Amino acid sequence: MAHVADIFGILGVIGIIIAYFLLSIDRMQANHWSYSLINFIGALFIVWSLLDEWNLSAFLMEAAWAVISLYGLVKSLIKRPTA
Repeated sequence: MAHVADIFGILGVIGIIIAYFLLSIDRMQANHWSYSLINFIGALFIVWSLLDEWNLSAFLMEAAWAVISLYGLVKSLIKRPTA
């Protein structure tokens, strides 16, 4: 039976893959806040799963992914047109 951390890790991977797939088929835009949000949450879920089964290189990759996604999210929300 899967641990809670494994379930969150799998959900994070699925989220990131779906976001990338939607981007690849032009159903999502990379500069839209939703793309960055899905990537940010997905990366955080994977980081959480890595705290249960530690892997330094994967942790560094996902932590960087989360920081970059957070930057993209903030940037897209700041640039949102008003009204």
